[in-house]
Amino acid sequence: MKNLRAKDFILILPAAAILGAAVAALQAGPYWAGLAGFSALFVVGLSGMVAGWRWAGGEKGLAWMLTLALLLRLGAGISVYVALPLDGHNEPDDKAGFVFTDAHRRDDQAWELASSDKPLTAAFDKVYYTDQYGGLLALSALTYRVFSPDSHRPLLILTLAALTAALGVPFLFKGTRLMWDGKLALAAGWFGVIYPESVMTGGAQMREPFLLTFMAVAFWGFVRWIHDGKRSGLAYLGIGVAGMLLVSPAVALAALVLLAAWLRVRGGPMRVSWPLVLAAGAVFLVGLLFLSWSLSARGEYGRGSPVGIILGWAGDSVNWVIYQLERGSGQIQNVFSKLSPVTQFLFVVGYGITQPVLPPAFFAPTTFTWHAIAIFRSVGWYLLLPLLIYAPVALRRAQLPEERRAWLWIWGFCWLWILVSAVRAGGSQWDNPRYRLIFLDFEALVAAYAWLSWRANRDAWLPRILAAEALCVVIFGQWYVARYYLIGIHLPIMVVLSLSLATVIVIFGGGWLWDRRLVRKHLRD
Repeated sequence: MKNLRAKDFILILPAAAILGAAVAALQAGPYWAGLAGFSALFVVGLSGMVAGWRWAGGEKGLAWMLTLALLLRLGAGISVYVALPLDGHNEPDDKAGFVFTDAHRRDDQAWELASSDKPLTAAFDKVYYTDQYGGLLALSALTYRVFSPDSHRPLLILTLAALTAALGVPFLFKGTRLMWDGKLALAAGWFGVIYPESVMTGGAQMREPFLLTFMAVAFWGFVRWIHDGKRSGLAYLGIGVAGMLLVSPAVALAALVLLAAWLRVRGGPMRVSWPLVLAAGAVFLVGLLFLSWSLSARGEYGRGSPVGIILGWAGDSVNWVIYQLERGSGQIQNVFSKLSPVTQFLFVVGYGITQPVLPPAFFAPTTFTWHAIAIFRSVGWYLLLPLLIYAPVALRRAQLPEERRAWLWIWGFCWLWILVSAVRAGGSQWDNPRYRLIFLDFEALVAAYAWLSWRANRDAWLPRILAAEALCVVIFGQWYVARYYLIGIHLPIMVVLSLSLATVIVIFGGGWLWDRRLVRKHLRD
């Protein structure tokens, strides 16, 4: 906190008191105790945000990003907490004001642990089954014991998540600016701040805001180390990886793979010492063993090696996804009956990539609040997805080969993770997007690079991708309207899928042939 100044508290203290008073008024329990707890948490969080802002350069644009990162997540989380009991479904999660079932269960068990005389290490016992690894449950219980020991206040953990999400912004911004430039840092930062899925999970008692912030810390440490060779970079990298290990060892391992391969494809004069290699290997092994222990303790993977446990878990996940899809939708059963096992798997992956699907967000019958949530989440993904598809076109213009290789690896890893998420959660409109969100920091980098490249060159491929996406949405939108409201012709689902595939082929194939024609014409002239 050396970047904090005494005069900063002239702003921090009143802001914390105002925010604390507003949030405390929405919670059951003694008001003054709630006011004290929320205000104290806001003082800690806002102090960290101000220190991070000044540490990252103190720019006006970064200040806006930090402010909106917090307010958007707080606003979204509190809005659904208030609206769902009034305009949700007649289900326990909605009645309690929770969008995510995992958040509801974890919050209840965090309060149960916090109000007991058990140590916080009990969060890692399989009795507390709601948190797969136990780290976030322990942190939530600690927060309750420190800031709200007298009463269960779910908005306290929501506030902690929103503050944590905002604290990651300076690390992503500063790391991107050091590695590339300020323009890319601003664009990537804004993508991360306003992306709807990040806003929704950042305003809930979920693990994603914590993972995203730890990922940003690790990213900054990695960039600082490879750019300047300073040991402080390794310290930040270690803190980020340790935080991810606590919340999700699987994500920590994936992040290490991403960074290690990035270092390899980047090339250059940076040399890696054997002690560092051994240390990284030790961290990887610890993460693998912890992941295996977690799966064994909380699931049914109690036999075999760590690798065998994880492979068994992955195989069972795919089978479970296909089973759930078939059971949950007669239309999916109809599609699967016409497909081979290999094609079924490809369908699961493709269906997973499209989640949360945009047309049903508009047309599927539900309450106003759930319509708003569904549209908010879907529109965000359908705006980000075209940039992730377009990125390789933009990367062709990278001037340095090592820069192109590094960007292609980041882009490839992002898509690998998107595919893994689709395989792991299939057509789930909740788990799939949340898993995909975990590497949003890098997806935002790729999207920002693609966007800036397109603005500079204005080629035809991004509009073509957007046109293909828009037409597919219209085709499926008509199918949903005909299905739910009996307006228009209700085509068979296989016909709709075929029309969508044909649309993509015609637009992309036609665009490629048109570009070839222009090239030949240019060569003749």
